[in-house]
Amino acid sequence: MEKITGAEAMMRCLEKEGVDVLFGYPGGAIMPTYDALFDHKEGLHHILVRHEQAAVHAAQGYARVSGKVGCAIVTSGPGAMNTITGVADAMIDSTPMVVICGQVGAAMLGTDAFQEVDVVGVTQPITKWNYQIRRAEDIPWAVARAFYIAKSGRPGPVVLDFAKNAQTALIEYEPQTVDFIRSYNPNPLCGEATIAKAAEMINQSVKPFMLVGQGVELAGARAELLALCEKAQIPFGETLLGLSAAPSDHPLNMGMLGMHGNLGPNVMTNQCDLLIAVGMRFDDRVTGNLKTYAKQAKIIHFEIDPSEIDKNVKVDLAVLGDCKQTLAAVVDLVEPTSHNSWIEGFRPYAEKEYNKVIDKALHPTSGPLLMGEVVRKVSEAANNEAILVTDVGQNQMFGCRYFKFTHPRSVVTSGGCGTMGFGIPAAIGAAFGAPERTVCMFCGDGGFQMTIQELGTIMEQQCPVKMILLNNNYLGNVRQWQYMFFNKRYSFTPMLNPDYEKIAEGYGIPCRTVVEREDLDAAIREMLDSDGPYLLQCAIKEEDNVLPMTPPGGSVDEMLLEVE
Repeated sequence: MEKITGAEAMMRCLEKEGVDVLFGYPGGAIMPTYDALFDHKEGLHHILVRHEQAAVHAAQGYARVSGKVGCAIVTSGPGAMNTITGVADAMIDSTPMVVICGQVGAAMLGTDAFQEVDVVGVTQPITKWNYQIRRAEDIPWAVARAFYIAKSGRPGPVVLDFAKNAQTALIEYEPQTVDFIRSYNPNPLCGEATIAKAAEMINQSVKPFMLVGQGVELAGARAELLALCEKAQIPFGETLLGLSAAPSDHPLNMGMLGMHGNLGPNVMTNQCDLLIAVGMRFDDRVTGNLKTYAKQAKIIHFEIDPSEIDKNVKVDLAVLGDCKQTLAAVVDLVEPTSHNSWIEGFRPYAEKEYNKVIDKALHPTSGPLLMGEVVRKVSEAANNEAILVTDVGQNQMFGCRYFKFTHPRSVVTSGGCGTMGFGIPAAIGAAFGAPERTVCMFCGDGGFQMTIQELGTIMEQQCPVKMILLNNNYLGNVRQWQYMFFNKRYSFTPMLNPDYEKIAEGYGIPCRTVVEREDLDAAIREMLDSDGPYLLQCAIKEEDNVLPMTPPGGSVDEMLLEVE
């Protein structure tokens, strides 16, 4: 049998797992693997980022829009440590990803060798699995296991710590496949009695309401979700990461849940008699004060991860398993019905929110540009078919509130971790994960500067990301909290910004700045019609606030529609 190096074996394993794009940055401890990669450039398209954090965020963006496992490759020590934020982000947001980190030779482990860090110890709490490859013979098994764990069940990140001696040693390569691990049950099965009970509770309900999470997207369960909601006439709201699980214009879609979500779905959570949660984890930004959350309702939780059951909210029935399968099973047993008066009850809240918040955000008649109007105009100009990528902060909340969605897998944002600097690299990954689609990335001036070096990656790859910089010269989200809860004491949130047009010019990226409202439509059209990357800078009202808002510690039905 042919003998090859461990580094070459790694390349063949990645190709076997269907990897076609790698995001990474070379260095000493991973150099043998990069040398092997040189001979696999056609099958493994490597994207050289400008910072290792960008490699993992790009892998996240790639995974979220493609449904595949994202892959990043970096060196040891600081290279590996620079990935930690993205690994933690992927863990809490259930993003399948494999990160390969170089490591010093096995004989030098524990000696504080140059660029040695205990990667396994550091990443253990923030990964589904991690493993240190000390022998070349273990590579096929470890890689096959890593990809199986990353993509099965509730997805998540896996880290492989790849010792340098394992990269250079010779082995007789034999590919492996892993589709079973003892004691690991990624897809728990619920019994027929549980399915029947769920259907019975739905059939008996007079005021059902469904909470739709990213689990629906991950399972590819849009058709099953809509079949159940339409048959039983169940209105639904969506979490931040679940916003494209159903079309925005579906008549049963009542909008976004959470702290900055829509008024109706938040208020009606505390009025329904049956709350049906699908593929979501009852995050604190969705529930608000748990002491007052949906106490009047019976609760069904469709969930693939048993650890999420009763973790935050005590439920009456847990339906474990892949929601594509469990929703389909329940659909067969529910009775066709109508809940017209209950559904109509959402309308007054929608009208109230529109009059007090939405109309003002989308249709200002004077003054500076507002974030909401920019977001909606970009969405509509792209026929509501683009992928939305956001950074974190006000740009994220305005983006997710006012962008509209037609296709699944169209939201890429940092949910549980709230990582500023996520936007630019995640958009790069999304562009490679769905090259046939338009990627629109909204970013604030704070987050933009956190990974601004990735404009170099965009330049080199001519990555056709449409970047919309919502520039208000503030760390806007923190400023809003200071405005509302800290007596307008703007402690270190005003920002002195650089000349972004000159920066874009330096990277060879077309850029246009819009200050006046009458110039916005033409600028958006110019951006979307451009073939490659584009930066559209919009001068935004400095004290533009995201509303509605559930105040910290407040109940979901106590949303603020205006601030003094």
